[in-house]
Amino acid sequence: MITLTEPAAKKVKELLEAEGATDLALRVAVRPGGCSGFAYEMFFDGDVADDDEKAQFGSDPISVVVDSASAQLLAGATLDYKDGLNQAGFAITNPNAQRSCGCGQSFS
Repeated sequence: MITLTEPAAKKVKELLEAEGATDLALRVAVRPGGCSGFAYEMFFDGDVADDDEKAQFGSDPISVVVDSASAQLLAGATLDYKDGLNQAGFAITNPNAQRSCGCGQSFS
């Protein structure tokens, strides 16, 4: 299961509130594609399957769900959010990635 840092959980909460959809969960998934073999995918989802892995993160908890196939590839990974001049946005640090592309959005 992926872990969210406090800044990532806070930003996700802000986005959910801006959409008026605080009842949705953040779904993090891995799909075939991208220049290195697999690509990360994140979106808000109201459909949670029985075999999804579920967790809550942050001081004002948000729900995160990961499908069982993606969970294997995201075990030990961390989702962070930075808001600075040099780096801005979400970034996944994944110890399972043997190789990643320059944009950081795909891995193998």
